[in-house]
Amino acid sequence: MENTLSSAEGRQDSLPPANSGSPPHNSIPSAEGKAVGFVLVHAGAGYHSESKAKEYKHVCKRACQKAVDRLKAGAQAVEAVTAALIELEDSPFTNAGMGSNLNLLGEIECDASIMDGKTLHYGAVGALSGIKNPVLVARTLLSEAQKGKLSAGRIPPCFLVGKGAQQWAESHGIPPCPSEKMATKFSMSAYKRNKRKMELAEKVETERCQVKRGRQSNDSDLGSLGEVKGMVADEEENDSACLDTVGVIVVDQEGNVAAAVSSGGLAMKHPGRVGQAALFGCGCWAQNSCNANPYSTAVSTSGCGEHLMRTMLARECSSALQAEDAHQALLETMQNKFISSSFLAGEDCVLGGVIVLRCCRCVETSPDIQELLVEFLWSHTTESMCVGYMSAQDSKAKTHISRLPPGAVAGQSLAIEGGVCRLGSKSD
Repeated sequence: MENTLSSAEGRQDSLPPANSGSPPHNSIPSAEGKAVGFVLVHAGAGYHSESKAKEYKHVCKRACQKAVDRLKAGAQAVEAVTAALIELEDSPFTNAGMGSNLNLLGEIECDASIMDGKTLHYGAVGALSGIKNPVLVARTLLSEAQKGKLSAGRIPPCFLVGKGAQQWAESHGIPPCPSEKMATKFSMSAYKRNKRKMELAEKVETERCQVKRGRQSNDSDLGSLGEVKGMVADEEENDSACLDTVGVIVVDQEGNVAAAVSSGGLAMKHPGRVGQAALFGCGCWAQNSCNANPYSTAVSTSGCGEHLMRTMLARECSSALQAEDAHQALLETMQNKFISSSFLAGEDCVLGGVIVLRCCRCVETSPDIQELLVEFLWSHTTESMCVGYMSAQDSKAKTHISRLPPGAVAGQSLAIEGGVCRLGSKSD
């Protein structure tokens, strides 16, 4: 199905121009009469330990299967993307929905958004507590907005936060779930570990200030300071690091695209903090082809929310994918508009990742056969990124944990991989 890239230096044949009849390099023959669609998911850009690699890959496989099941049932891209993201949110190994990072107060606050490339409608929630699947609220917001104006000509909301978002969700039939039930053994352990690190770091800083003021000047005091530093170092070495936002992008049998993203946010974040997963143009993007854009595009991001917000990376990547060479365009976008962005000039470690796809419909020599040509890519500046992908014509999903090349520095280097998929169906 795919022609896979292995590094930032690798090359790949791009899709032919829209409406071209020529197939991509090494693509499979079309399959007449079968359901058509494609899904690409990610389980966060961050660090994925080898010991949990099996679990990360397994949840990506399940998410892909959920989306494909919906596509085979005739669902459009928005439904498929929602089904896959719910699967990712329900996993205790991802930082979204169940098992999300806890904030400073030990509470769970989630962000999520979804975008429909056909209508360009968008729904999002931020700092949402007490709802097991935040993407369901975002999806319902999108659906309600598509119905038109409310009573007295009021504009329906597309983005809600905090208590208001929770109340709106419950009033629209989405059941509540106490935050304590959304925490897992893993997330609680991480919270306690992070809290201890903060306390140690504060103690180090306090003792450093005392030394500078001359209040402590003997060897035993300096020895105590060194001991605390050592404890912090040990904590950091034992920390398995955290995963960030999860996301899904889908193209359905009609060529519609959709994208969604969900996150528990940064560990030990300030209560009320909203990350890129909720913000328009930052967390996800989906846009069907039109006169100005020959390709339909979908994007989902992950990483440090503040970095992704200040660069609006999702929308930047979508725009870049209209170029002739998608691989080169994404490479340049990640390098020039993310790592080296003037908006992040003060940052020496820029952390993020994206999954992207673009597609166009072509007519082969037989008028009864239509082809969807899909080019899909992922790129990250973090140590690793776990992805999975599957077409509606595949028997099972493929998964991969992408890692930076040996010697590469996280936050300053990037990896980019992907492939080309050709989907065929009998036209009506």
